[in-house]
This record gives sequence, C-alpha cells and structure tokens, in this order.
Amino acid sequence: MDDERSSNDTGGVAGEDSGGVAGALRRCEPIFHRWERGFSRAEFDRMTDVDFSEVGASGSRYDREHVWSVLARRHASTTAPADLEENWRVEDFAVRSIAPATQLVTYTLHQGERVSRRATLWRYDNCDDDGGHWVALYHQGTLVPDR
Repeated sequence: MDDERSSNDTGGVAGEDSGGVAGALRRCEPIFHRWERGFSRAEFDRMTDVDFSEVGASGSRYDREHVWSVLARRHASTTAPADLEENWRVEDFAVRSIAPATQLVTYTLHQGERVSRRATLWRYDNCDDDGGHWVALYHQGTLVPDR
C-alpha cells in the first residue's frame, strides 16, 4: 500500500484540509504519467508553469519545451497506458507545505527494476473558471543506485 503523508498546513489553499491537498496532488503524480488526466498540449500547458523546468535522472536540465517534445514522442509511440505504467509502484509519498499555496511532493517511483526518487514543486492556481488547479513549477528525478 502506498505511504501517504502530508503536513498539517494546507499552504493557503482555500477549502482544502491537508488530506484534500495530499489527495489532489497524489492524483497528479507521477507527473506526466497520469493518462486519466488526458494528454494534449493544452493539458500540458495547464499543468506546468511557463517557467517549468526539470532535472532528469541523468542530471541534465530540461526546459518546458524540451519536456513537452519528449512527452509528445513518448505518447505518440505508446498504444496504451499499461505500456508505460505496468509494474509501477509509488511509495513514501509525502506532501510538505513550503509557502502559501505551494507544496513540495516527494516519493519513490518503482518502474520495474528502475527505482528513482522524485520531487515536484506545485503551486495552486485559482485564477481560472474551474475553481483552480495545481501547476507544476519544477520536477526532479534521481536514480537510486542498485541496492
């Protein structure tokens, strides 16, 4: 069973208790691999800040446009969600409030034999008609060496 923890502070997200924030963010992760959210350029733009960046498991830095191009190729060459998510497991999922409406999500992702530690910085954006949504500001994945 996934381990899910959150701080007691909602980080300034109106109408959310800490469990609601953790649950909402749990549905966003693993970032870019949640097929049920849909996948389009519009969805990607909605879920990432214009200044979004990522540090990949290789240690390389990627800007928003590079991440989009990789995701578009990946999704175009994959026929079903199970092709990406088969045998994946998230553990040690935690949410920490670090500033008003800003949360740090950390977890360990098991993708078959590949294990990485992940961190995503999320900000709650309530400036649209749907009542608000979470926007990724930064993401990092670090490979865990063979144990």
